[in-house]
Amino acid sequence: MGGFGISAPHDLLLIEDVRLIQQVCTAVSVKFDDASVADFFDQQVDLGRRPQECGRIWVHTHPGNSPFPSGIDEETFARCFGQSDWAVMFILAQGGQTYARLRFNVGPGGSVEIPVEVDFKTGFMPPDPDAWDREYTENIFVPDALSTLSRHVDLWGDDASLDAWHDYTGSNDDPFL
Repeated sequence: MGGFGISAPHDLLLIEDVRLIQQVCTAVSVKFDDASVADFFDQQVDLGRRPQECGRIWVHTHPGNSPFPSGIDEETFARCFGQSDWAVMFILAQGGQTYARLRFNVGPGGSVEIPVEVDFKTGFMPPDPDAWDREYTENIFVPDALSTLSRHVDLWGDDASLDAWHDYTGSNDDPFL
């Protein structure tokens, strides 16, 4: 699952909150709902936040213990954050391992891995597990495997996956029936 890190106005790399966006998640992918992303940014502007405080740190999780970016992560980071003057890709693996990389697109441009740590000096809001559960329930949709395959064929508007299935099985039966 994924979302956006909300930064402290005085320290843009200090994440004070993480906000989830409505999304469809599988074990290997996340697709944000475009309207939810737009609503998120509208809400942040209404709260007086600048884009640098709410739209530059992409936070997402990985199943298992590897926090390192996948090829899809790299493509998404380039596509969605490649025009920003700076952005961070932060990954939290299921086992607690982390990865963070700051990418900057000013001057000659470049990127650098940055350390991740909890800053205990800044203080914390009291935990609210009920609010966390509500945010998760309202924003994260995990379809079952069969509906994901069926939806993939419908969403992309082509039958490449279905053709591959027919080639593999030698049958013209619809695997989704």
